[in-house]
Amino acid sequence: MRLAVLALALFLLAGCGGSSEQAVKEPVAGSLEALWRAPGEDVAIVPGTADFAPGRVRLSFLVVDGKGQVVTRPTARVWLARGLDRRPFLETTASAEPIGLEGSEDEGDASQIFVTRLEIPEPGKYWVLAEPVGGRKIQAVGNVVVAKKTAAPDVGDPAVASKTPTIASSGGDLAALSTQKPPDRALLRSSIAEALTAKIPFVVVFATPQFCTTRTCGPVVDVVGAVRRKFADTGIRFIHVEIYNDNDPAKGTNRWVNEWELPSEPFTFLVGADGLVKDRFEGTFSVRELTTAVERELVG
Repeated sequence: MRLAVLALALFLLAGCGGSSEQAVKEPVAGSLEALWRAPGEDVAIVPGTADFAPGRVRLSFLVVDGKGQVVTRPTARVWLARGLDRRPFLETTASAEPIGLEGSEDEGDASQIFVTRLEIPEPGKYWVLAEPVGGRKIQAVGNVVVAKKTAAPDVGDPAVASKTPTIASSGGDLAALSTQKPPDRALLRSSIAEALTAKIPFVVVFATPQFCTTRTCGPVVDVVGAVRRKFADTGIRFIHVEIYNDNDPAKGTNRWVNEWELPSEPFTFLVGADGLVKDRFEGTFSVRELTTAVERELVG
């Protein structure tokens, strides 16, 4: 879990937790804080996404209880407000999406992640509250910080023509191309630049399977490979790009990650034949999510 998340949790739980016995100021009626301080355990959201700009954004997150256990339910209620002491201006639902492939043994301690779409009108710092539906009560709170523009390419931006390595360019050195075990050769045959030059739609995933370090990154390369097989007859290309120089975290991120200005990993982009980004996924996502996006944006 990231240090920033731990710091936020400590701040929030110390200052306005609903189950705390400390004397605290009564929250404003109808505010997000009042909802958070309803009966139940009060925790901080563990975010899976953070690169936001105004408009429709995809927010993914985990809810982790005080014992470090991930809370999984089919859905969660979600509220969004401009401050803890403000009334929510949006209420919606998050659905649990599988992390990785069904039956995978590499999913770690989180098998599902909550995902919702939020309409956020303008830049700023927003507060989000999530309450998993069913079972014992638990409420998770956190921030959604929206910049004027995303750090990574956004929908409508031109894809960067990176000359990413391929089986051909590496002389067949699969270990240099991918830390996936075993590497999916079909994801290593085309570079981004080649797909753009050929005007062929493609999906590119920037990820490092071996060195995934957070609870929310997941085995996204496996997911991309599974979706690739669904569209094998369409001509759509699927590309995997590693994150680190020489696949060594100690050497820092490689030039392709820097060319795309990725603030984190994994990141996945759907790019049309016109070379523009049609959709993107920060962090982990399900086979269903990516399949739906490919069908909507790249097929036809």
